[in-house]
Amino acid sequence: MKSHTQGMLYAEVLVAVALLALALVPATNALYAGLRSTEHYVGATEAHFELLGRMETLRAEPFGALDAAAEAAGNESVPTSYSDPSGPNRKLVYLSRYDADNADKDNDPFTGVEADVLWLRVAIEGTDRALETLVTR
Repeated sequence: MKSHTQGMLYAEVLVAVALLALALVPATNALYAGLRSTEHYVGATEAHFELLGRMETLRAEPFGALDAAAEAAGNESVPTSYSDPSGPNRKLVYLSRYDADNADKDNDPFTGVEADVLWLRVAIEGTDRALETLVTR
């Protein structure tokens, strides 16, 4: 009778091992997908903080210097002299006077501009990552 019980335990162990092996495949795939997405978010987080650092550096600049760079650029779609000259993750800086009160009623923030409000955008070239803000005198 003792050998019958030992035989049943052996069969149960084999079934349990087989079930564990089957369950580990999807669990391993889920872990792999999680690790791959972590790589993506690390890059996105690094890019965000690079943009944030550049934005804070620009906000510390005197308003007159930013306004002069905006005037030199000519419009909101031309990168200013504050942009990186070249390199990987090149940061482009856009500056323009801004129509905060929409007095001309055309709903275009870059016409009918005011001298005391600047629009500031920092973007990483070739990506959709960017930050924008308004700066006042």
